[in-house]
Amino acid sequence: MSSSPSQPFSVPVSILDLAHIGPGESVRDSFDASVELARHAEKWGYRRIWYAEHHNMRTIASSATSVLIGHVAANTTTIRLGSGGVMLPNHAPLTIAEQFGTLATLHPGRIDLGLGRAPGSDQQTMRAMRRDPSSADRFPQEVQELQGFLSDNSLVPGVVATPGAGTGVPLYILGSSLFGAQLAAALGLPFAFASHFAPDALEQAVSIYRREFRPSDQLDAPYVIAGVNVIAADTEADAQQQFLATKRSRVSLLLGRGRTFTDEEADMILDAPQGRQIMQMTKYSAVGTPATVRDYLDRFVRHADADELIVASGVVDRASWLRSYELLAEATNLRSEEPATSAV
Repeated sequence: MSSSPSQPFSVPVSILDLAHIGPGESVRDSFDASVELARHAEKWGYRRIWYAEHHNMRTIASSATSVLIGHVAANTTTIRLGSGGVMLPNHAPLTIAEQFGTLATLHPGRIDLGLGRAPGSDQQTMRAMRRDPSSADRFPQEVQELQGFLSDNSLVPGVVATPGAGTGVPLYILGSSLFGAQLAAALGLPFAFASHFAPDALEQAVSIYRREFRPSDQLDAPYVIAGVNVIAADTEADAQQQFLATKRSRVSLLLGRGRTFTDEEADMILDAPQGRQIMQMTKYSAVGTPATVRDYLDRFVRHADADELIVASGVVDRASWLRSYELLAEATNLRSEEPATSAV
């Protein structure tokens, strides 16, 4: 039986802001919208907001992730902000330690560092970034090197991150496969699973992570964050229409190669075999009125065995996008949540 909307939700709820650039918007419009969302989310009771590193995507503006985090942090006061995530193989660990050490020094107790190993781009863009195709193989070692730079125990003799050393910025391993689960467990770090777009291995990955987890200085027990898509609206019909617009937009993002498909073209693709993968990506989606969304998320928390949810919204219309997060906060009674600890 689901709980009443008047009751506090069973786990904290956070936001993955894709910093999307909507139709007719500029990059600056996207940044302004991210600030507006963060200011509201702070009042509404969300735990944190994360921004993901993507490159060469004309409708996503979070490529310089640490810079965007700093901008939003300077325009808010209490909400946690971080990367969901930084694609570490694209960077030197020392550079990321310095960037996030700077953020943590300017905004103490508010900065998270989520780490992934995917390129966040296509092969051509990866070459433009001068990334070695085998760099992902060094991800476990580079996570530990980064962890050392953020502590007082640098693993590189004679090299100290300034800023960074001693800040203890909490690390999170992001993943959509069993590899990330195993690494997060071995290092004793929180694990965030990207089930909002890669749902297939969710249950197995969480099971492995919880079974193999080893306590660390940062975390003494497993902590799972599960991604889920949410579209809440005042009516069921409105929510379903927004969901359709979201799927059409994703067709253009993933298959358009710079062009935007018409609604008719997008619908044809969604009905074709090549659209099945896009439909599968939205497997975990709470869509409907606030009560419907709350009921879905109650069940999803149990299904994912999650300690926290991070919700993504692909709603195209800005007013509806903001309204969706407002309705979700009301439905889950987020204002009653206790402040987050530095470990998670």
